Amino acid sequence: MHAVPVAPEETPGNAAPADALSPGFADPVLDAQAAFRAVMEALARPGTPQRLPVGLAPPAPLSPALAAIALTLADHEAPLWLDAPLAAKPAVAAWLRFHTGARIVADGREAAFALVSDPAALAPFDRFALGELAYPDRSTTLVLACERLATDRGLVLEGPGIRETARLDAAPLPDGFVARWRANGALFPRGVDVILTAGDRVVGLPRTTTIRE
Repeated sequence: MHAVPVAPEETPGNAAPADALSPGFADPVLDAQAAFRAVMEALARPGTPQRLPVGLAPPAPLSPALAAIALTLADHEAPLWLDAPLAAKPAVAAWLRFHTGARIVADGREAAFALVSDPAALAPFDRFALGELAYPDRSTTLVLACERLATDRGLVLEGPGIRETARLDAAPLPDGFVARWRANGALFPRGVDVILTAGDRVVGLPRTTTIRE
C-alpha cells in the first residue's frame, strides 16, 4: 500500500517541481484499496480485465494506470525502476517519490516494480530481479502501459486461475514476447510477473501462466 506523502522541503535549492505536487488519488485510502483489489484480481484471474481507478493527472509520459499501480504498490521498501521515456522526465520521478516515498533505482535487478511506458522496447527479463529459489517472491513485477488490450482474440492463455483457456491481444509488446515468456516459465518458481494496462483496464500475467500463439 502506498505511503502517505510527505512534502519535500521547498528551499531555493531544493524546490519540488510543480508537476511533482500535482494530486495523487482523490481518496488515498479508498482509491488505493480499489486499485489493490483490481491488481490482485487481475493476477488471480489471468487474462480477465479488471478496472482501475485512474482519476489521476501524473506528469507525462506516466499514464494514469501506471501511476495508480505505483501509488498502490510502491513504498520505501518497494523500489521503482523507470524505462527510458519515464526516466528522461525528472518530473515523473519527483511525482512518484512525493506520492509513494519509493526509491527510484537505475538497476532493474534492484526494483520491486518496473514501470514501462514503451513496452515495444522492454528490456530482456534478465535485466530485472528473477527471484531466488528460496525466495521466489524477491522478483520484479513489470507494469506495462499498452495501447490496446482485447480478450476476444490473440494469444491463448492457460494455467491457474483460467477456466480452460483465455485470449489476450495486447499491443505493443516487444518482439519475441512469447518466447521470452516461455523462457520465464522455465525458471519457475523464479521469474517475473507482468501487469498489462490500457486506459483503466488491467490484466495480469503471473509467471504460472502459459502462453501459446
